[in-house]
Amino acid sequence: MTNSDSRLPVQTAAQAAFEKKAFQIVAFEVSSLTSYTDTLLICSAASDRQVAAISDWIQRELRDTGRRPLHVEGEKRADWMLLDYGDFVVHVFTEERRAYYGLDGLWGDAPKLGADALGIQESPTT
Repeated sequence: MTNSDSRLPVQTAAQAAFEKKAFQIVAFEVSSLTSYTDTLLICSAASDRQVAAISDWIQRELRDTGRRPLHVEGEKRADWMLLDYGDFVVHVFTEERRAYYGLDGLWGDAPKLGADALGIQESPTT
């Protein structure tokens, strides 16, 4: 995912997450490191209920653009939800689960897209 047009669905998902008060929103371009997707979007939520609300809103906003997830995981527990859109995957975590799984560190060698590249105006302290 190198051009801005291919990044648009990821930006839409990031904006939707931001609108529902997700924080620590970051994306990693992993196309050169894995074959199953191009981009991972990772964000945090304050509670299980917020994880579910963020995931639902992302799906609604992307559905409005004609995108539907190929697969959704974690709906029952909602402390970590995964939305697989094929060319990108969204992970919505509670803070505890995000720290436990450490995906930010696992993909730390991948190019990182911060709030500016994702088109959101997240404050530096969140």
